[in-house]
Amino acid sequence: MNDNITKSIRETYDRLAAAYTSHFFNELEHKPLDPQLLHRFAAEVGQDGQVCDMACGPGHITRYLRAAGTNIFGLDLSPCMIEQAQRLNPDISFREGNMMALDLPDRSLAGIVAFYAIVNLPKESLPAVFREMERVLQPSGLLLLAFHIGDEISHPDEVLGQPVSMDWFFFQPIDIVRYLEVAGFAIVQVIAREPYPAQVEYQSRRAYIFARKPAAMVRQRPLIP
Repeated sequence: MNDNITKSIRETYDRLAAAYTSHFFNELEHKPLDPQLLHRFAAEVGQDGQVCDMACGPGHITRYLRAAGTNIFGLDLSPCMIEQAQRLNPDISFREGNMMALDLPDRSLAGIVAFYAIVNLPKESLPAVFREMERVLQPSGLLLLAFHIGDEISHPDEVLGQPVSMDWFFFQPIDIVRYLEVAGFAIVQVIAREPYPAQVEYQSRRAYIFARKPAAMVRQRPLIP
């Protein structure tokens, strides 16, 4: 992903930050499957390691997982989104960051949740993003990824009353599975659902993928007779 696309995404979400927060911050109240999956993620990750909510927006997923017992922080490309998240969740840490080049040490995370984090990324950018996620996860670390299902590329002129110039990408689960496997992940489960009513969300099918970084292989000593 070139610098122009990164700049466009950052600037667009900076403009959208206030309206986006107002529209989406309470969305989990109307999406029964999402809290179930987040609780499952929290239960599997536990409290021992650090978790990152990538492309956290105003921090509503971050807050939910914090309440579920995870040691979580939020990361987003947009500084204005980070300001919104920190204002609404003063007891949680948020930081600016780019998924293409994470400022995180190798094997530093027990889990990553990425709800619609890839929605504005073209397919050619996904291998690098998933390699970065794999790099920063500990062995046996868990990823929960959500995205829109489809083949289209949407280019709206306006979102939430704000002019935008940015693409929204839809993906087939089988393609995302392949990208994740090439990056080194083992797929745990792929879940798809139909859209909730139009007053709740955009009318697209949704996919959720649980994937895990394999545990480190233990090299055994050869048997000596």
